[in-house]
Amino acid sequence: MGHLGGTKSIEVEAPIEACWALAADVASAPEWQSGLEGMKVLDTDDQGRPTKCETSSDIKVRVVKTIVRFTYQEPSRVSWSQEKGDLKSLDGAWELEDLGDGRTKVTYTLDGDPGRVLGMLLRGPVEGKVRDVMVNGRPGEFKARVEA
Repeated sequence: MGHLGGTKSIEVEAPIEACWALAADVASAPEWQSGLEGMKVLDTDDQGRPTKCETSSDIKVRVVKTIVRFTYQEPSRVSWSQEKGDLKSLDGAWELEDLGDGRTKVTYTLDGDPGRVLGMLLRGPVEGKVRDVMVNGRPGEFKARVEA
């Protein structure tokens, strides 16, 4: 497996402001994102939003740790990029589109390279399970959390 990633979208019955509040609250992500075991805030911006965090994620074959940098483009995008960690690279984003009538299109994108050694462990059925949790399941988790 040389690549971990994909893009998934979902329509949410919530206004973009509520979706933005959830996407921008990156510190709470382990409460509702499967496999994301920890998020330690290392730095914040002048609005108190996390800009640098240490994460730990269970990717089925082991727990990986990363240091990620977050950027915010209110009210439509929260993105992150790995600065250092167990993976070769990791980038992702939540993108929000106001559909009107209190509905929002939420798109989750993840692009990661696990590196050679970890990539050899993430093959076959394990690869599919990791993708299901780390990419395909995220928009549904987002929807369930924001609509609750």
